[in-house]
Amino acid sequence: MKKIEKTIQVAFTYIGTVVGAGFATGQEILQFFTRYGAAAAVTIALATFLFIWLGTKLMLLAHDIGAKSYEDLNKLLFGERVGRWISFFTMIVLFGVTTVMLAGAGSIFSEHLHLSYQLGLWLTLALTYVVISRGMDGILAVNAVVVPLMLLFTVFIVDGTLESPNAGHWLELPTDQRTGKIWLAPLLYTAFNLAMTQAVLVPLGSAIKDRSVIVYGGLLGGAGIGLMLLAGHFALSAQMPGIARFEIPMGTIVHQLGREMQLLFLLVIFAEIFTTFIADVYGLALQLEQRLHIRQKPIVICILALCYAVSQIGFSTLLSTLYPIFGCISLFWLGFLVIRRKAIE
Repeated sequence: MKKIEKTIQVAFTYIGTVVGAGFATGQEILQFFTRYGAAAAVTIALATFLFIWLGTKLMLLAHDIGAKSYEDLNKLLFGERVGRWISFFTMIVLFGVTTVMLAGAGSIFSEHLHLSYQLGLWLTLALTYVVISRGMDGILAVNAVVVPLMLLFTVFIVDGTLESPNAGHWLELPTDQRTGKIWLAPLLYTAFNLAMTQAVLVPLGSAIKDRSVIVYGGLLGGAGIGLMLLAGHFALSAQMPGIARFEIPMGTIVHQLGREMQLLFLLVIFAEIFTTFIADVYGLALQLEQRLHIRQKPIVICILALCYAVSQIGFSTLLSTLYPIFGCISLFWLGFLVIRRKAIE
């Protein structure tokens, strides 16, 4: 039973780290999959395969070398010198994503709950410090609560879409996009997300002693991500093409399902932002602790303070500026992960 529990914890942590605000709002699914029509079902299957294969491989490599942070993994993939520079760039990327997540939390409070933007920031920062103070156990515990909530929300969305007259639209949706873009989209999506999840998956893989727990946890986690992608695509396809003009397409669907679903939707978005935020802060803190030889708590406080300062720029500005750059660079990182056969050659 303990092995099964650990496997589920690994799977939930994998899902919770990948699934962020862009996923919950439907914007990521729309941009990387649904806009490409009926082919999206196949590209989601490809992305799911990559999440299962490479997410598991990433954790196993970290397990085999006893990695303390993602810098150890990057040194394995690229060599000592290049690996340090890749890790430094990854640190900058992680910090950028972290500030986007924090700004997103503030936006939920100001735009949807009609509360203070600053209140959203401070609440998120306080909760993050409490969770990270407990280390990996804290992250596992949060995801054990949040991921079932995400899955429940997904079930409600699918159930609500089944009653739509366009429920079968996902298998026949037309597109005018070029073939090259259709097949590049799942690679970009997987590359970016795996490059970001290494912040947590590396120390997680290193902490798990049983390789079979990693294998089955990676399998369940990757499959869970794929099912959530497919469920989101199914719901969005039934509302195409009109839903593509909304910044939060999933919110339009939820609005039709009643006030209770709207409140659950906001809770899910905040929860998904929070799991990604704590994962990135934790990964940053581990790398800086390894490089600077300073205790983790002061590092966490400094990271949170810097995130607060940069998040004043705003969610949409950060998102549109940083994400396209990160996606392209992540493809380079993914290529090296693919060709690496084992930890020691």
